[in-house]
Amino acid sequence: MIEWIHPGFIYIFGAFLVPFLKGRERLKQVYVLLLPTLAFVTLILMSKGVLLSEGKTWIVTFMGYELILGRIDLLSMVFAYVFVIASFCMFLYSIHIKEDWQHVAALVYIGSTLGVVFAGDLLTLFFFWEMMACASLFIVWYGKTKSASSAGFRYIMVHSFGGVCLLAGVLIHLQNGGSLAFDSFTWGIGSEYLGIYLILLAFLINVAVPPLGAWLADAYPEASVTGAVFLTAFTTKSAVYVLIRGFPGVEMLIWLGAIMALYGVVFAVLENDIRRLLAYHIISQVGYMVCGVGMGVFGTAAGEMAINGSTAHAFSHILYKAVLFMGMGAVIEVTGRRKLTELGGIYKYMPITFWLYMIGAFSISGFPLFNGFISKTMVVYASGMWGYSTIWLMLELASVGTFLHTGLKLPWGVWFARDTPVCEAREPPLNMLAAMGLTGFLCVLLGVYPKILYNILPYPVHYEPYGAGHVIAMCQLLVFTFVAFWMLRDKLHGTPTITLDTDWFYRLPGKWVIRFCKGPLMAFASFMDRNVMKLAGFFVWFSKNPFAALKIKGEETRLKMEKPIAASEEAVKHERDLEEIRKRQPEREPMVRLNIGTAMLLVLLLIAVYLIAMLIHGWLVT
Repeated sequence: MIEWIHPGFIYIFGAFLVPFLKGRERLKQVYVLLLPTLAFVTLILMSKGVLLSEGKTWIVTFMGYELILGRIDLLSMVFAYVFVIASFCMFLYSIHIKEDWQHVAALVYIGSTLGVVFAGDLLTLFFFWEMMACASLFIVWYGKTKSASSAGFRYIMVHSFGGVCLLAGVLIHLQNGGSLAFDSFTWGIGSEYLGIYLILLAFLINVAVPPLGAWLADAYPEASVTGAVFLTAFTTKSAVYVLIRGFPGVEMLIWLGAIMALYGVVFAVLENDIRRLLAYHIISQVGYMVCGVGMGVFGTAAGEMAINGSTAHAFSHILYKAVLFMGMGAVIEVTGRRKLTELGGIYKYMPITFWLYMIGAFSISGFPLFNGFISKTMVVYASGMWGYSTIWLMLELASVGTFLHTGLKLPWGVWFARDTPVCEAREPPLNMLAAMGLTGFLCVLLGVYPKILYNILPYPVHYEPYGAGHVIAMCQLLVFTFVAFWMLRDKLHGTPTITLDTDWFYRLPGKWVIRFCKGPLMAFASFMDRNVMKLAGFFVWFSKNPFAALKIKGEETRLKMEKPIAASEEAVKHERDLEEIRKRQPEREPMVRLNIGTAMLLVLLLIAVYLIAMLIHGWLVT
């Protein structure tokens, strides 16, 4: 009997069959939707106990270490559920795409993310971590523009640095006597914690903590319309997962998360690009999750509330952020425009898209009856339980800014804002609307019936989101924000500016690195390649008849030395003789055979030279 099936492997191995379905579009569409369906069925079987529902499995011994590909518990299951559910909605949104390799990249990306979720040791985590980075790079590059290409290079440069930090941290951690098992790390101050610091740094890069997170707003908007939707869900939320797993209760994360929440909102204010504005709000919303991780002290009611809040908000965020990017992607798909200053007045062409987008907007803003309300408020409530009044205030301010820009400024600027439409438009393809509708339905379902989500969280939930105080306070906040927006709506339009983020510090050096690689480095590589090939060719030529080759080279050298001192007529003759000699091939010359004594003498001579060289370098010294 099969004990367990890895859901991630369904995606990874399933990806390799997609190119073989080229030309069979309908079958390919069914196939890419079938893979997440099979993964979801696998998770259901795990939850029902048919497959392993808790524990460790798929254990492989490597160099004396146990590599655990399957570590199943409540935390890994809740993240696996949302990744699989979201992937179905995202593939439904993108099934009209005919580029097979874009589907392959997305499948490998999702499969490697699930590999991270179920990894029970640090080496397995590193392997899938790097696979996730490589697959997501190709999704960025499928934007197929010069800016997408440049953003992709910057993206992989940052994530390569993060991967190096993770691997170095794991190795130092092992060297210092730490375990390879991926569990909660012991946090402290001192050089013995260097490995743990590097692992945390790698996680913080992927979670997009400022100033390490500019890659997100740089790369995500440059992906294709469908590719950007996939990018919103997996990299940052898998990083939230590993933070919950490895660093719960680290106080530094509380402040980093609160700063993230405000940082994303502030930069969203400055943005004119509709998807980059949403990308900054990813950073802001992930800040709530990071803040919750920092408050997640084991064994305390407030800590359990914070971890549940971070997990629940990651679940909700993946769904509503997908709806938001789907909506803006649909606008780009039918208009070809992505700037607020280039849009407006298209509501009459795209009313369905607008209202589906607003489900995501209400959710991210924390409206009651939407999933953002039942998850975000858990983190805010946990900050109150701990007595962090400043953190509570920062998170509430971030909520105001989120509704102001994602829920009001962005839809107003895209669908309204102008009396006459800036261009003609239409509703997007049916599959895109269906994907938005399905994902939006899930946002409402969880908002109305929060127990569906609460029942699968890591800890028992003792929280009632629809208490009168919570609802009234949130409604007041939202109403006052709307009134302020309506009064100032003419001043909150987009402006054609470029926002400078912390990526500026590596953009310029990055250009120099790329220029160096394309220029001097490639020239040096070509020079070395030519000369190595020449040398290899010479040895092949020489080995065919060594004595004849030596004779030819000796005559060629003699003629080259005599040529400068020869008379003009003699010089012409020397040139002709050189040409003739260069045409001669050793294999066409008579073969000179050595007697056994001469051959043995040469062998002994070579051995003597070799031993002398070893003695000089001390290689024979014990």
